Amino acid sequence: MKQIAALLLIATISLSQMVKADEGMWLLPLVNKLNMNKMQELGMNLSSEDIYSINNSSLKDAIVIFGRGCTGELISDQGLILTNHHCGYGNIQALSSVEHNYLEDGFWAKSKDQELPAEGLSVTFMKYMEDITEKINADLNDEMSEAERRAKIKEVSNALIKEATEGNHYRAIVQDYFEGNQFFIIVYEQFKDVRFVGAPPSSIGKFGHDTDNWMWPRHTGDFSMFRVYCGPDGKPAEYSKDNVPYKPAHHLPVSLKGVKMDDFAMTIGFPGSTERYLTSWGIEERMNITNQSRIKPRGMKQDVWNVDMMASEKVRIQYASKFSRSSNYWKNSIGMNRGLEKLNVLDQKRELEKEFSKWVNASSDRKAKYGDILPNLEKAYTDQAPYIKANSYLRECLLMGTEVFYFSLNARNLKEALESEKQEDIDAAIEGLKAAGEKFYKNYYPETDRKVLTTLSKLYAEEIDAKYHPTFYETVNKKFKGNYEKYANTIFSKSIFSSQERFNAFLAKPSLKTLNKDLAFQAGVSTIETYRSIAGMIQESAATIAESNRLFLAGLMEMNPDKVYYPDANFTMRLSYGSVGDYEPRDGVKYKHFTTIEGIMEKEDPDNYEFLVPAKLKELWKAKDYGQYANCAGDLPVCFTSNNDITGGNSGSPVINADGELFGLAFDGNWEAMSGDIAFETELQKCINVDIRYVLFIIDKYAGATNLIDEMTLVKE
Repeated sequence: MKQIAALLLIATISLSQMVKADEGMWLLPLVNKLNMNKMQELGMNLSSEDIYSINNSSLKDAIVIFGRGCTGELISDQGLILTNHHCGYGNIQALSSVEHNYLEDGFWAKSKDQELPAEGLSVTFMKYMEDITEKINADLNDEMSEAERRAKIKEVSNALIKEATEGNHYRAIVQDYFEGNQFFIIVYEQFKDVRFVGAPPSSIGKFGHDTDNWMWPRHTGDFSMFRVYCGPDGKPAEYSKDNVPYKPAHHLPVSLKGVKMDDFAMTIGFPGSTERYLTSWGIEERMNITNQSRIKPRGMKQDVWNVDMMASEKVRIQYASKFSRSSNYWKNSIGMNRGLEKLNVLDQKRELEKEFSKWVNASSDRKAKYGDILPNLEKAYTDQAPYIKANSYLRECLLMGTEVFYFSLNARNLKEALESEKQEDIDAAIEGLKAAGEKFYKNYYPETDRKVLTTLSKLYAEEIDAKYHPTFYETVNKKFKGNYEKYANTIFSKSIFSSQERFNAFLAKPSLKTLNKDLAFQAGVSTIETYRSIAGMIQESAATIAESNRLFLAGLMEMNPDKVYYPDANFTMRLSYGSVGDYEPRDGVKYKHFTTIEGIMEKEDPDNYEFLVPAKLKELWKAKDYGQYANCAGDLPVCFTSNNDITGGNSGSPVINADGELFGLAFDGNWEAMSGDIAFETELQKCINVDIRYVLFIIDKYAGATNLIDEMTLVKE
């Protein structure tokens, strides 16, 4: 354990040209040791204390986890938050109705009393993070089994978490890095009173929709605005009219200075997940099983959704957020497989593994420690392949795909209560189901789900061996002669879960017999039971893979002691740095580093909802009424590209200039580098950003929400 800790220390204090400056998602407490020299060479004018400080305000105090999967930043001393439109999309959709369609029309609060409570939304500040590797390693030894090791890590972690949160309102986690070779404790403060302040219509905030998703050139005003509130004492509080806007320790000044080639660019955010150290067998599983199991079912489901969404405004509102979430990583999976093949990543990984084997076999000590790693990985991935495929399809087709099955699982507590005949438990279960039903049926269209059920239940049967079929397939085959449409029709004509009216009628007079006989409930229960059963079959191979990956990465760091390593993303705060720039995606094509409003007008298509342009935006364009937000050529900038290393979770991250000022908002990556979660492509990988001047132009000139401009700190020179 001490040897691994020493190797990790070497890896985190050495600088090497083997890692390019624009690659890496770096831990903020370590930037002073690892990155400051290079960042300052690129033009940054800040100190490491300006970026991350425990005792003084710093950039990290302006960055939040927005909701459960995005990043946001504070841009005023009154708690004003900027994030992506697609990050706020679900909350905007939840607040929308046919009468008040904020997705289609946009929304702007011209005063704080017009701001709308975003139920269920929270923002989370990171207070500090501390390296506790030595504290955990002190209780570990090489003789421990993997289960014993995990138990001891949990025991020590719980004690450290208790110590960090005793006597305060913070929450803490212990997060491992480098596949379990390094550990940090991270302390957070969460605020639950968050209110919707403003967003452009989807014709601006999602301009280009799925056609332009992951693509450059881009012309999307992908931003939305919220505000965090606190109690009068400045601490987190549940929603109350007496709450006040939160005053952050730091907020980002907003730059009007513009964007030029080679400008320094830094992002700080919460990237979700990367697997840069994945072995060749892991990559094969990702490409051939995980990604393929996502591509086919989601593509079929989205085709069904799209038809109904185009036919009804109500359905379009109900399914807009669902469609966006589904299609995002559907397209990502397609692009990732394409990119990994094009970059020949598998062969590169196999060469690295050959090099590792040669290094291991050159020493008897290394052979004893690392000799079994690669054979164990190959066997474990081979053993779990059929289970991974079955569970991936089951999740995509029957759990995430068919809404009525998944929702029916909420009734399991009621089933237990009815069996126990305890009225107190029955009443509590009914109240819980009523609340769940209000939320579910608001965004549910039974006829659409009926079509999806027909399509995806059949697909699962065709793709997956019968031994992995949930038991409800016996009913389909025996009672309905394998006719999935008849099966779906029966569910949606009789199930208590197929409409809010039936659901509420059942809750008014619940019956255990009725619940047990319900086809949707039977299917939901049998599906989750099958999912858990298959997951159990994966446990042994998963444990082997986890242990082997930890040792493999420790071995790589020992083999290359002068190389700088950065940990994979795991939705903890990271910094990336690079510069603004263009790129050449293929022979004879070169993309410049920015776009303007002219491109919006060139893409306009009145017959395609993805490329509609609001009339007022066209009026402002025709008049060239761009105010102080035009560039030096008199054009209105919209988006730009930089080479920052980002991934999912970074959505909404600020793009910060050399002086610590906000000049862009990260919202996407580029199609040519979709392999980035596994292999960073140094020549092609780009971060696509909204130019902050376009954001301000929409707020000011388009929406007339000058009250929001007035509370920002604008920097012009």
